[in-house]
Amino acid sequence: MPADTDLIKLYSNRILALAADIPHHARLPDPDASVKKRSPLCGSTVTVDVNVADGKIVGFGQDVKACALGQAAAAVAGGAIIGRTLDEVIVARDSLRAMLKSGGPVPSAPFDGFEVLEPAREYKNRHASILLSIEATVEAMEQAVQSDCA
Repeated sequence: MPADTDLIKLYSNRILALAADIPHHARLPDPDASVKKRSPLCGSTVTVDVNVADGKIVGFGQDVKACALGQAAAAVAGGAIIGRTLDEVIVARDSLRAMLKSGGPVPSAPFDGFEVLEPAREYKNRHASILLSIEATVEAMEQAVQSDCA
């Protein structure tokens, strides 16, 4: 288990600043799809709303009730999400998961802001909270795209 000083470093000023300023932090009034995800380990929850047009996210809202790491991840996702396609969001999710769980590289732009969460690799109990926003976004996009095709 990492030392207490490592845990203090994990909650850096940059992470705390991101957590305090989450873009698109309000729910959408008429979303094409909504998904709520919960981390069973810590109880963090994120609800994501999306509006999709021409296969791209044109509206995004999220209600984030998570630890500072989950909030920081939601801030990074929220700052990069408008204009993204389902495939781009899937790549971001998979890259973030690989960065955390198997030492993979930082996700590429526009999701490269996730690099701030690299120190969380050693804190497996935090991974689920960090992944909530991007996982909920993938699911919401999948629902919106399916309903658009129906």
